[in-house]
Amino acid sequence: MGTPDLTSHPLLTRLPPLQWWHRVTRDTLKADLIAGVTGAIVVLPQGVAFAAIAGMPPVYGLYAGMVPAIVAALFGSSWHLVSGPTTAASIVLFSMLSPLAEPGSELYVRLALTLTLMVGITQLALGFMRLGVLVNFISHSVVIGFTSGAALLIASNQLQNFFGIPIPPGSNLIQAASHLAGHLDTLNPWITTVGLTTLAAGLLCRRLLPKIPYMIVAMIGGALTAWLLETLLPTPTGITHVGALSAQPPPLSMPDLSLSTLRTLAPGVVAVTLLALTEAISIARAMALRSGQNLDADQEFIGQGLSNLIGSFFSAYVATGSFNRSGLNYDAGAQTPLSATFSGVILIGLVSLIAPLAQHLPNAAMAGVLFLVAWGLIDWHHIQKTLQASRSEALILISTFLGTLFLNLELAILLGVMLSLGIHLARTSHPRVSFRIPDPEHPRRRFMSASQGTECPRIRIARVDGSLFFAAIGAVQKQLEQHAPPQIHLVLVASGINFIDLSGAEFLAQEAGKRRLAGGSLSIVRLKELPRATLERGGFLKTIGAENLYNAKLDAIQTIFTRMDPAGCAACPWRVFAECEAITKETPEPTARILPLSPPLAA
Repeated sequence: MGTPDLTSHPLLTRLPPLQWWHRVTRDTLKADLIAGVTGAIVVLPQGVAFAAIAGMPPVYGLYAGMVPAIVAALFGSSWHLVSGPTTAASIVLFSMLSPLAEPGSELYVRLALTLTLMVGITQLALGFMRLGVLVNFISHSVVIGFTSGAALLIASNQLQNFFGIPIPPGSNLIQAASHLAGHLDTLNPWITTVGLTTLAAGLLCRRLLPKIPYMIVAMIGGALTAWLLETLLPTPTGITHVGALSAQPPPLSMPDLSLSTLRTLAPGVVAVTLLALTEAISIARAMALRSGQNLDADQEFIGQGLSNLIGSFFSAYVATGSFNRSGLNYDAGAQTPLSATFSGVILIGLVSLIAPLAQHLPNAAMAGVLFLVAWGLIDWHHIQKTLQASRSEALILISTFLGTLFLNLELAILLGVMLSLGIHLARTSHPRVSFRIPDPEHPRRRFMSASQGTECPRIRIARVDGSLFFAAIGAVQKQLEQHAPPQIHLVLVASGINFIDLSGAEFLAQEAGKRRLAGGSLSIVRLKELPRATLERGGFLKTIGAENLYNAKLDAIQTIFTRMDPAGCAACPWRVFAECEAITKETPEPTARILPLSPPLAA
């Protein structure tokens, strides 16, 4: 007996490390450790900034990048997604809680932690309910547009740190660029020099020393440049730094589980949950697209849920996937989720040991690094292919891109998803209906398009490719009845129909009854098992008649000819089928004059 595969057990499949642990080697550990160090350094200033946006004390932004990052990495499915505080989640948190408590107060923090717990439980429930299929409605074009727009937002948010020109809070890309252009005379040359030096160091390292993590080199280059300028110049340079941080590790916390608090926060849980999941899954898909990974959306829901549920007991507010830190993680060479795990653990160590040294890291250097990350997030290759290949996908991409720049992040994704759904429904609601006739020139009389010849005035052969559901019935019926008068016998080739809903089943039953009253019939050829089961369960197959289901068109046509009036066929001048000739030879000349049928229109 062979050794059983424990990883296939239903419970153990929810332990992602069992699925990727075989990929861990000495080389990947080294790469993940370097990526983790880089990510931990980057999250230091970001966490403080995001906490301020959320109305939380600054150190809570760092707490949100510790335990949640570790849990999400170990229980999610993405190899490169890094969870923690984000701009979007921070803004939504502030908008929800600021009317309930004073930002930064003890009550405010307690409400934030309680909301985080509730969001985590909701996300976890959605994952176990296997609703990760919802992510399939976020198309490739949505991800590309969203990623590209987010890259510009990341860059625009760093303009003031790069050039030393204050930009009004809440400015969008155009407003930030316009304000920058109008105030170039106030540009700080020393801050800009630090930013440019950081960019140059990163680009040179990336080109000349690809095995060395260019982002760490870029940060060191920027920090050294700032130190030299501040040391050598006799006047103040105006260069700002991240600043000293608290050395306290994440303390244990207890959310408020009182019924009144839960009721107060309940209405906003759904909005925060959907935003956090949409952001995390979109970023995870973007990273999977770059790495070639197959993403398990259900498991990602579970990972995000556990990260917020457990994080709420370690002083972390709502965490979700971070675009810039995930992009940074990938570009820094991360190979497995251990990189994000290392990042969370190292961040705890940094805060405990060397957080005060962050006061020597210039904000301009951080801006330069994030510029490099933003550039790497733009998928120029797929953008070009999408714009060239499909107008509808190009519309989705451009709309999502512009929405990301000028709308809220969640609205931009929703816009892209709605456009994708709309285009998909427009396509599926118009199944392809093609009409066929035998080719008289072919020795085996294979079927060809009816537009190349003449259809039989009594029998029509139609093939439907697509689902027969409520939105498609009208389009199919219109195409079947485009001739006047329609043929009374219809042979429907159903091998291209994968799904039939209640409306589709009723349509077929009505079509069979209508043609039976007219003296004709509905014959269905090569009906698949699933659509047939729908007809049987609903009792529609009794109306259609199980005897009218066939495995081949030839069988259906031969059966129809046994039901037709031989005299009428004998008077017909169009010999479409081989059976027509046989009936003509067997039928005696009529004693009375039989009027010929009107010639059918070409399909």
